[in-house]
Amino acid sequence: MNVSDMQKVLVADDDAINRQVLGELLKPEYTVLLAKNGAQALERAVRHAPDLILLDVVMPDMDGYEVLRRLRADPQTEHISVIFISGLDRPEDEANGLNMGASDYIAKPFNATVVTARVALHLQVVRQRRMLERLANIDGLTELANRRRFDEIYDAEWKRAQRSERPLSLALLDIDCFKQYNDLYGHPAGDRVLRSVARTAASFMRRPVDLAARYGGEELVMLMPDTYAAQAQHLVGGVCQAIEQLTIAHSGSVVAPVLTASVGGATLSDFGSESAAQLLDAADGQLYRAKRAGRNRVCWREGGVD
Repeated sequence: MNVSDMQKVLVADDDAINRQVLGELLKPEYTVLLAKNGAQALERAVRHAPDLILLDVVMPDMDGYEVLRRLRADPQTEHISVIFISGLDRPEDEANGLNMGASDYIAKPFNATVVTARVALHLQVVRQRRMLERLANIDGLTELANRRRFDEIYDAEWKRAQRSERPLSLALLDIDCFKQYNDLYGHPAGDRVLRSVARTAASFMRRPVDLAARYGGEELVMLMPDTYAAQAQHLVGGVCQAIEQLTIAHSGSVVAPVLTASVGGATLSDFGSESAAQLLDAADGQLYRAKRAGRNRVCWREGGVD
């Protein structure tokens, strides 16, 4: 397993020996981060986004309960699993931690076998939860982000573009004569084509902030933050060329003997005059324009509301 693939565990304890022992115990299986007090634990939780925190309850300046309260109050850290490790072994101490949102409670002096077993268990739960979250955001056919995920990311990127006054480009891609393709070759073949087109579009979304998603039916959407119109047009033009170069036979197309696609796009650069819905409508209008103009082309609009 690569280091970048290893799950991260943050150990927060004011006792240097405890930090060392727990760190050495967990390092063979996980990336281990260390914090010697509550403030450091909060800072490293935000910066490194660990999968799990082993948190001492009794620490100077800020105890573990306060650290947990602040973790849960911050959207960046509210979902991180926390296991309390403490010398406080009364039932009410354990109940207090669990009621505050801790995932587990291990009493000191801790047993190495118990610690490793519980850490493994909780990290397995984290992996399963993230897998379910990912599946909830993925279109089952194309394996691109689904409409729900696109809507969430688009909303966030729209707000960011408004704050920063940086351009935001998006494009709607529609497979030309797709109904005819399904009628001629069958729906299983249509599904294979849609997957091929989706992979092609996704391959052009090279930055972490870029997104290709299934918008509906045979329509895909490509979101390109901080991208000017000329750059976006060039990029999606490359997508259209790459789809045509797949040379997927389509004898029912009125455009070409192979599969092609039409794209309509829009770029926000006139801030304050247009809503997120209007930018999408503008891209949809440009897609309609591309189809009327003969398909297998890109039409684009830049600026504010038409």
